[in-house]
Amino acid sequence: MSAVSGAREAGPGAVRVLIVDDEPELTELLSWAVTDAGWQPFLAADGHGALGLARGCAPHAVVLDGMLPDLDGVQVLRRLRYENAGLPVLMLTARDTLEHRIDGLSAGADDYVTKPFSLEEVMLRLRGLLRRSGADAAAADESVRVLGDLVLAEKTRQVRRGGEAIALTAKEFDLLHFLMRHPRQVLSKAQILDHVWNSSFESEGNLVEVYVYSLRGKLDKGRPPMIHTVRGAGYVIRAAGEGR
Repeated sequence: MSAVSGAREAGPGAVRVLIVDDEPELTELLSWAVTDAGWQPFLAADGHGALGLARGCAPHAVVLDGMLPDLDGVQVLRRLRYENAGLPVLMLTARDTLEHRIDGLSAGADDYVTKPFSLEEVMLRLRGLLRRSGADAAAADESVRVLGDLVLAEKTRQVRRGGEAIALTAKEFDLLHFLMRHPRQVLSKAQILDHVWNSSFESEGNLVEVYVYSLRGKLDKGRPPMIHTVRGAGYVIRAAGEGR
């Protein structure tokens, strides 16, 4: 399973929930429930993928399986807690023992659900964690844009793709921000000049082409491309792998 499999586009205000489990059927069910709640699901099938994805998507909450194929769930929980002490985490486990529950709660889990579980119960507990942490309300004021594995934080002007930080110049960031505000929409050179450089003159030469080329070099290098040229029309940004 891809680390961002099932992730959908989310604009500012979306509550992001990281789901970490190596059971595809269960992950699909949880992803559906999270989406139905109006939240943004991000999926990881192992501990290392979860840690990388958490750094990239900055989740508001995590649903974490206690048994993963590479790292123990408690190990993942401790690392998540080290990087974000206030991140709400709901642990899932097939081991219904007091000792295991104590281990998870001691490592920083906010709540604990034993498999098999009721989907309604998981969602109720998750809503409670978001409400108590204030994450649900805070998300409405947070300017974070997500497209596939690309995350742009407007307030901090930080960009990550696949969990990896990407350093951009001020104008490269402004250009990417404008493209991400209009995903899958073809934007002309004139529109880009007007919104990014506050200029309506096409006499700026190849300014747009130069910056698009530079942005592609940083954003798409070694990865499936996201920024595409539409000959004679302009440029468009899409999640990697999306059709035209």
